Amino acid sequence: MAKKSTSASSKGKRKVEKVMKEHKQGKLKSGSGKKVASRKQAVAIALSEARKSGAKIPKKKKSK
Repeated sequence: MAKKSTSASSKGKRKVEKVMKEHKQGKLKSGSGKKVASRKQAVAIALSEARKSGAKIPKKKKSK
């Protein structure tokens, strides 16, 4: 089976690693300034920041 070509760029991977490390240390904060407790929220913040910095990250999946 062939893999899909929707992999993130190395710039995006570094950004995600950095944000997830902050989350594990308890230093990651959301836009409102509150600490992020959920892992899913931390991933969403990481991907959002990576997209803003110009990394090639696949678009969000739209829910039906």
